Order: sequence, then C-alpha cells, then structure tokens
Amino acid sequence: MAIKLYKPTTPGRRKSSVNKSDLTKKRPEKNLIFFKKRSGGRNAQGKITVHHRGGGAKRYVRIVDFRRNRYDLPAKVLTFEYDPNRSANIALIQYEDGKKSYILVPQGLEIGNEVISSKGKVPIKTGNRTILENIPVGEMIYNIELSPEAGGKIVRGAGMGATLMGLEGDYAQIKLPSSEIRLVLKTCSASIGVMGNSEYALVRIGLAGRKRHMGIKPTVRGKAKNPVDHPHGGGEGNTPIGLKHPKTPWGKPALGIKTRRKKKASNRLIIQRRKRKRRK
Repeated sequence: MAIKLYKPTTPGRRKSSVNKSDLTKKRPEKNLIFFKKRSGGRNAQGKITVHHRGGGAKRYVRIVDFRRNRYDLPAKVLTFEYDPNRSANIALIQYEDGKKSYILVPQGLEIGNEVISSKGKVPIKTGNRTILENIPVGEMIYNIELSPEAGGKIVRGAGMGATLMGLEGDYAQIKLPSSEIRLVLKTCSASIGVMGNSEYALVRIGLAGRKRHMGIKPTVRGKAKNPVDHPHGGGEGNTPIGLKHPKTPWGKPALGIKTRRKKKASNRLIIQRRKRKRRK
C-alpha cells in the first residue's frame, strides 16, 4: 500500500493524494451486502439533528463478521476489498464448508493465508481470533469485545492496535490506542495483530468535491454566522467570539469539556483515562 500524489495540474490537485491499496476485487460479494438508507442528518420529523450531512455517492453496506463465531473451522483468505463505510479494508474469507464472510484486514495478512477462530488456544499469528485468556501478555490485538459473544466493538479503525497488559482474576487489562487503560472480561474475544491500511491517516482530500462525495456538507465557523444562529456570531468584521469559553451552537461548553456521564456503569472498569495530547 502506498500514498499516490497527483501532478499539480490544478490548485485542487496540488494538495490532494489517494491511497493506492493492494485491493484484488472491485465488486463486493452479492450475498453479503445491502443498500444503505440515508437520512441526511434528519430525524422522523424531518428536522436536522446531525449537521453537515447529505448527498454523497450511493453505497452498499458490507456485512462484516465482527463476532467470527464459527469456531475451530479454518477459513482461507480469498480477496482484499474496499469498504466505503470504514477506514480499514475488508477481506473475503471462505470456510471449509463453503460459506463466505467478510472480516477486517490486519497488517501482514496475505491472500491464501488461513485464519481460525476458537474459544480454545490457537496459533498466535495475525488474523486468528480467540478469548483474551489464551493470548500472551504483551501481544497486539484488535476488534475487541466488551461483552462475551457481543462481537468486536473497539479498536477497529485503520492502523489501530491495542496491547494486552496483563490478566488478573476475571479481567484482562488492555491499553487502547488512545492511551486509556481499561479492564475487559477475559472471556471476551479479540483478534491477534494490528489493523491494516495505516496510510489512511496520510491521505489529503484536496478537493471540496471529494468531501461532498463522502456525504459531508460544508462546515461554517460559528463566528462567521449571525447571533441568531450561533453564540459566537455577530460583530463587525473579524471580531473575537466575545465569550470566556467557546460554546456549541446550542450554548453548551465546547472544546475540552468532558462529555462522558459521571455515573456510567463502565467507569469502574477504566483504570487510567486517556492522556490529552498537547499541541506543539
């Protein structure tokens, strides 16, 4: 995989780049897709509840198997494919009985490789999946469950990987990519390795039209609006926001305010909150 830079034939092309991934198939498997219905950010009353959404290219949802609960049945990797609904690529695998499914692609997985999922011990190699209790301490993992048999919920983005820090009692201690350290039941499953397509973060959109194809509409600064539309709005010319702290369009504190509920049940499982990265 590599980032391709365009020749600067136009101002937009000067800054844009694309990810030239090693994909082997353009059309998805027909039995593993369904059409994505979109709302344009509107609720059942037709009111906009999520801003800056709308339009975009039509896309199918690929049915990705995050649980991988066909245990002790080896599967062969057939193809690598693009998924417009996520930053990572997906792989089409085929089990010994002929059934096919999609899984997330980790770094180092190759076409023709065999992967297996089990509740027992499995070979510690990229793409295999088992419960945390059977994974060696210090190993990199991804697609981690938060509840047994619920399917992977965290560490699923391109280039992401968590570290298994230790096992104690009923829980495993995991360090997440955000630097947060939390406890997860050791009967939960996780895949071995690090998510692939790590170059995704280096792609520069370059053109406004590319963003519209993704279904994202233009975002306007609050201070460029009228006072009726945003707390930062109003004033003559280029004026400051006129407030002690920045606010959301609905008047609530923004930027740096903790939004996690103080009485959330899973708070007791978080050993160390993520460390805030300081801007240079």
